[in-house]
Amino acid sequence: MTAPTALIAEDEPLLAQALQAELGKAWPELTVVGTVGDGAAAVAQAMALRPDVLFFDIRMPGQGGLDAAAELADAWPHGAPFPALVFVTAYDQYAVQAFETQAVDYVLKPVQPARLQRTVAKLKDVLARRAGGHGLDQAVEQLRHLLANGPRAAAPLQMVQASVGTGIRMVPVAEVLVFEAADKYVRVLTEGHEYLIRTPLKDLLPQLDAQQFWQVHRGTVVRAAAIDTVTRDEAGKLHLTLRGRPERLPVSRLYAHLFKAM
Repeated sequence: MTAPTALIAEDEPLLAQALQAELGKAWPELTVVGTVGDGAAAVAQAMALRPDVLFFDIRMPGQGGLDAAAELADAWPHGAPFPALVFVTAYDQYAVQAFETQAVDYVLKPVQPARLQRTVAKLKDVLARRAGGHGLDQAVEQLRHLLANGPRAAAPLQMVQASVGTGIRMVPVAEVLVFEAADKYVRVLTEGHEYLIRTPLKDLLPQLDAQQFWQVHRGTVVRAAAIDTVTRDEAGKLHLTLRGRPERLPVSRLYAHLFKAM
């Protein structure tokens, strides 16, 4: 077996250096092939370098570690071994419980050598077992649960405020068919109109009724009752259409389980 490799994604350089130094002591055979400071770079470097292990900080500028890992799992080629995931986090009881529930390991800041030793032991075991399989399906399942089981608002959102010219249009959520991330905005699509709001999709999600609105892609949430057709293309990717809208929307690997009959 070749020497294992790792990628560190951490936006605080001193913490990244400390983690790399402690890894050097706890796991001398491990080679850190790169250190990046944001989620987008983490995805790009992981795709390019194909490391065995990913250490992703939960909170990074632009895109956090969970979302970066989800994007990576969706883009990862079938048949290629998926990296073992470790999330780096400041103490957060919810996050720690979620990771333990999903058997995903985590490292608390600042890094404690004894705790890191346990992580290294678990990673060695994961990599040894992964030799008999690719690990992608398990990673997708774990990430899906971690992303879905965050805290929800007590009462679902009833109205969104969209800027229209110099005014504000009150758009009933009951009329919305799609929420779609677009740069610094979220597109709000109804049957006949399109609006832009500044509330990030990740902040909207906990306020939506999960029974009525399904996330089908990291940047797309649709009204479940409006789904008309779901088709699979030649590459095996799923796409859906909605009654009342012309768009053909992609379904990511993380959410393909919603359409098991496909």
